[in-house]
Amino acid sequence: MEKQMLKYVGKTVEIIYCGNGGSITQRRIEVQAVENHIVKAFCYQRRALRVFRIENVLAVQPVVRHAG
Repeated sequence: MEKQMLKYVGKTVEIIYCGNGGSITQRRIEVQAVENHIVKAFCYQRRALRVFRIENVLAVQPVVRHAG
C-alpha cells in the first residue's frame, strides 16, 4: 500500500480509514508525504493536517475533478 500511496503525493484521494478504537471513516485527503508507513495529508473533513497509518488505510481512490 505504501508504493500505491506514493503515486498520490500532491493529489487528492478518498480513503476508507480504520481509526483508533476501530471506527471506520471515509476521508478526502490531499497527500503531502508518504514515509515510514505514514501518510501525511491535509484532511478536508477535519480542515487540518493529519497523519494516517498506512496499515489502517482500507481503500484508496483518486478524486476525479470534472471541468465545469
